[in-house]
Amino acid sequence: MIVTEQKQVPMDESGYRANRQHKDGVFKLLFSRPDILRELYSAVEGVELPPDKAININTISGVLVKGMKNDISFTIDNRLIVMVEHQSTIGANLPLKLFKYAEKVYDKIVDYKKVHIRPLIKIPKPEFIVLYNGRDPFPESKTLRLSDAFMEREDLTGDKDRLSLELAVRVYNINHGQNKEIQEKCEALNGYSFFIEKVRECQRSGLTLEKAVEAAVIWCIENNILKDFLREHGSEVIAMMVDEYTTEDFVEAIIESEREEACEETRIEVARNALSEGSSVEFVQKITGLDAETIKNL
Repeated sequence: MIVTEQKQVPMDESGYRANRQHKDGVFKLLFSRPDILRELYSAVEGVELPPDKAININTISGVLVKGMKNDISFTIDNRLIVMVEHQSTIGANLPLKLFKYAEKVYDKIVDYKKVHIRPLIKIPKPEFIVLYNGRDPFPESKTLRLSDAFMEREDLTGDKDRLSLELAVRVYNINHGQNKEIQEKCEALNGYSFFIEKVRECQRSGLTLEKAVEAAVIWCIENNILKDFLREHGSEVIAMMVDEYTTEDFVEAIIESEREEACEETRIEVARNALSEGSSVEFVQKITGLDAETIKNL
């Protein structure tokens, strides 16, 4: 795993990082400038961060978990912010994935050689924000909690609500037309959402992905949407978008494959139960869809 700090990477003439890899993603590229990132966080949180509030970006590159990639993590005002732009569906295990990611970030910013000393080591308070722009319907905002995954158990103390560990993820829908108040406060986010919607519109018209992204870049420049950014990085954005969407399709294929595997296991279990009750092979084949040879082997 490659770990990089943004402040150590040289900037190009536009103020964005030079020598980027296409796999970094358009979202990360667009919001890699501290001033734009400050504007984005202020819009999401509904606060005004003064320009003198330093932003230290500590993104861990190379992290890709099924259905989730990290885009940006940074510290500001004694807070650790993990912000993810989510292109796939929002999975129920998202808090667990971010829990694992947070562990890696703290490994990076905390000197663990000092944990054995007596004085308390102060660490940034974490916040987890996901900006959803997938195609599936999703509410404007939703909070997912790690505790939803905890197994039910008898609490010996009688306090069933007591928690020793929690992680809350705030998910905001940033598709074009959603969370208008947030998007109005951040021009870059509004432009990004519009750009993504334009790409999808071009795809619906029959264009291939690459041609759709090209057409969206040209249209947005002509209509003054992310104009300077796309003029400077248009070709790079096209390559990134193709990479991102290809990766998303690959992840979805893995998830779908796992769904089919789980479904197959369920059908076999149903067949076993039916056979144990004396059902005929023909009946079991009808209710499960399994072939006769598989059922006979059971």
